[in-house]
Amino acid sequence: MTHGDVPHADGCDYLTIAQKGEPIELDNLYLLPKAIRRVARLEKKPHDSNMDELLEKMRERVIAQFDGIHADTPIPNLSLGVIRQPLIPETAFSAPMVCVVLQGVKQVLVGSHLIRYGAGDVFASAVELPASGCVLEAHIDKPYVALGLTLDLAMLANLITELPPASRSAQTMGFGVATASQQLLRAFERLLALLDRPDDVVALSKGREREVLYELMRSEHAPMLRQSLGADSQLARIRQVIARIREQFDKDLSVSTLANLAGMSIPSFHRHFKAATGMSPLQYQKTIQLHAARKLIVASGDAARTAYAVGYESPSQFSREYSRLFGISPARDAERIRQGTH
Repeated sequence: MTHGDVPHADGCDYLTIAQKGEPIELDNLYLLPKAIRRVARLEKKPHDSNMDELLEKMRERVIAQFDGIHADTPIPNLSLGVIRQPLIPETAFSAPMVCVVLQGVKQVLVGSHLIRYGAGDVFASAVELPASGCVLEAHIDKPYVALGLTLDLAMLANLITELPPASRSAQTMGFGVATASQQLLRAFERLLALLDRPDDVVALSKGREREVLYELMRSEHAPMLRQSLGADSQLARIRQVIARIREQFDKDLSVSTLANLAGMSIPSFHRHFKAATGMSPLQYQKTIQLHAARKLIVASGDAARTAYAVGYESPSQFSREYSRLFGISPARDAERIRQGTH
């Protein structure tokens, strides 16, 4: 089974369904939910002419700098993407971050939540997320263009202490999409402008990155970001649990152990964890294990040894679950990554 062949009940693949905008059935996948229970959609706000001009200016700047799926830049935490054809779903793991789409459309499956976003939209996550994403709209003459910023949580926490206190808000998810404000886009544009002035990056990039974070804290993502860094919010406690899972991905951490770490009952922990990450604690643990395995197997090429190293007792079970998550066997996946076809 290839990446593009994740089956649907009617035989369609993920990309075809995504283009139709329909819910996806994933009954045969162990690591993902049995069905998409919610399809997150945007109520798009119309862009005015100033917004369109700003998006065009940023697109041109990004395209002039880079053409490819992903590139780090001389500016810490900033990455760019320019993609000229639709892509099949790819499962990846990301740190807390924001992604701003400047042109085209992307679709991301996070646990049981399907999210589609396009030009002028900002996807943000406050927790480490395993997700499957694909570019839906891209063309050789009109590519998908986006920029990503990995969140500097220490900088963000420091900034929050300097902002007026916010009223207490309801518990939020650990990820979401909102329409970008002109102020946020202009802050990103000023950060991007440093790519044309590399000698200024060291002196100016941190200040401009802080400006971006400030505008994020004035956006619809602010409640989520505040809760993720709050001293005793549910989202902050879930982040602590996620850190433990990542540190001890090769250990058999029971749900009761993780619930105790979060200071919650098991039902409450399960509910809050799923709200934050889009998946159950067990699904999250399995996904972390398999992403760690992916790195190891590229280096070693030994699937059985990798299975035991990440905590599996059965290499055959490891191979099955790896194939279900990544759509390809461990050995074939390692080979294509080493050959640069990934």
